[in-house]
Amino acid sequence: MTTTPRQRRKDARPQELLEAALALFVEKGFAATRSEEVAARAGVAKGTLYRYYPSKDELFKAMVRDNLSVHIAESAAQAAQYEGPIAELLRQMMQAWWAKVGQGNAGVVCKIMMVEARNFPELARFYVDEVITPSQNLIGGLIERGIRAGEFRAVPVEATVHMLIAPMLHMMLHEHSFGEFDLCQHTMSATDLLDAQMSLLLHGLLASPRRT
Repeated sequence: MTTTPRQRRKDARPQELLEAALALFVEKGFAATRSEEVAARAGVAKGTLYRYYPSKDELFKAMVRDNLSVHIAESAAQAAQYEGPIAELLRQMMQAWWAKVGQGNAGVVCKIMMVEARNFPELARFYVDEVITPSQNLIGGLIERGIRAGEFRAVPVEATVHMLIAPMLHMMLHEHSFGEFDLCQHTMSATDLLDAQMSLLLHGLLASPRRT
């Protein structure tokens, strides 16, 4: 059965609505954006928007799932099948997350949530359950695998997870705040900075291990 242009247009509409909402959230912020503005930006009636997303909160949740949750699930599937050194997997994962999440729309969604979370506690809880907790569990699980295999020493897992994630969040905030105007001149690329982060985390600053 062939798909008609009208059907193709209907199938594309949810994504068009998400893209319109993201653009407006970036321009005006989540709180200041009205649902009718999203509908107008997407070129549809407000009733059409509500047919797919009953509220602005549901629209934002769909945006989180579309831009972030899917990448976390992909990384979890990759980690489940991986059999090599955990250090190499962590390095690959951080670089992949920057390429898929940090630079694109997903990074914008992260920034919006960090700005708006205080005023929207129900959305903040959703974000914690959908993004933060699964991400921390994934990375923490990999560190624990490395410890069990003897690849890593017995480090505090929770603290190490935060050390891995924090630079990525910092780079995302910079990319989607100052980065657009190129106000801060950097001599290193984001990928080089992530490599330096992983090297410091895995090997530390000391030239040689201390003897006790």
